[in-house]
Amino acid sequence: MNFCSQCGEKVRFAVPEGDDRPRYLCDACGTIHYQNPRIVAGTLPVQGDKVLLCKRAISPRKGYWTLPAGYMENAETTREAGLRETREEAQAEVEIESLYTLIDLPHINQVYMIFLAGLEGEFGAGEESLEVALFGEQDIPWDELAFPTIERTLKHFFEDRKSGRFPLHMSTVTPEDRERYFGSA
Repeated sequence: MNFCSQCGEKVRFAVPEGDDRPRYLCDACGTIHYQNPRIVAGTLPVQGDKVLLCKRAISPRKGYWTLPAGYMENAETTREAGLRETREEAQAEVEIESLYTLIDLPHINQVYMIFLAGLEGEFGAGEESLEVALFGEQDIPWDELAFPTIERTLKHFFEDRKSGRFPLHMSTVTPEDRERYFGSA
């Protein structure tokens, strides 16, 4: 950030008085520009013993498989964001059961919130998907998953399915976890 979005003057990067981390500050109008993590909301659509995955038609990780998920929009709840992303990417309707994974990615300022959901009816590839398909555990393309958050969510699901209990899983993806997918940047 170079200029204040309130008054257009140059900003500086410093720790404001009474704060504990650097922010962009505008000395001209006094605005402190807070930058906060982005929320990625989506669903883990389940039909019988299979899960619905989407092959990405967009970067990053175009051509890799993911769950229907994306950035939350202003003025919507996390549930609404998960439902919208599922409609957009998989042309599918789901019934959300519960929040299933909450995964922090502090090194890229994101939080993933994936809801466990029952798949209702038909599905198809939306504009952001090359294809959409149901996969049983033995058919998951583990080496072609787009993100560590997706791998982690799927592993939790197939392990939890053995007991029939699906608790909330909270975890953190480290830069090392992410490096397995993207390499060192």
